[in-house]
Amino acid sequence: MRGEDIRVYPLPQSAINRYCRLKYLLSRHYLRTFLNDPRVPPDNNLDEQAIRPFCVGKKNWKLIDTVSGTQTSAILYSIVETAKANDLNICQYFKFLLTEIPKHMDDMDLDFRIRCCHGPKKLPEECRKKRTKSK
Repeated sequence: MRGEDIRVYPLPQSAINRYCRLKYLLSRHYLRTFLNDPRVPPDNNLDEQAIRPFCVGKKNWKLIDTVSGTQTSAILYSIVETAKANDLNICQYFKFLLTEIPKHMDDMDLDFRIRCCHGPKKLPEECRKKRTKSK
């Protein structure tokens, strides 16, 4: 069967068809999230743009030749992108994490993660980017 023999028929645009699609959309809670929270975009374009340099460059990096290396690079890249999204100084943020995490290696309680990872307001001042006043 050749490509020109295949015919595609669009679905009819009846009221029942539109109702079924809307009912499906509203029955999935994860599809309603962007309706309930205006901070959540309806697409993931920003996420895809953020990981594009990583996906393009991974063939050139020697770190990603094992499963462990892949997991490590994904964690590091996630930390960097989170720091960028929260407008943090990446070097200072890594320095903070590398000094703070070893202090809690033996803790069974992981509450320190809230201070390290959840929100730039809980981080030290040196981790935040200095804002320059425009003239």
